[in-house]
Amino acid sequence: MAEDNNTDIATPLTRSLTPEEQKKRQQRNIVLALSILGFVVIVFLVTILRLGSSVADRAF
Repeated sequence: MAEDNNTDIATPLTRSLTPEEQKKRQQRNIVLALSILGFVVIVFLVTILRLGSSVADRAF
């Protein structure tokens, strides 16, 4: 049987982030999350505004 050697596969190089880098990454993630949330809210409001008049005019 063949041996299971993973020497052919390159191992990823990893390093620890400094506290400053971790803080900047967290701030970027927060800004990104708020931006996505803002976009979703805008799309929701535009959809409601565009459909609102059509739904109000509809006869039941």
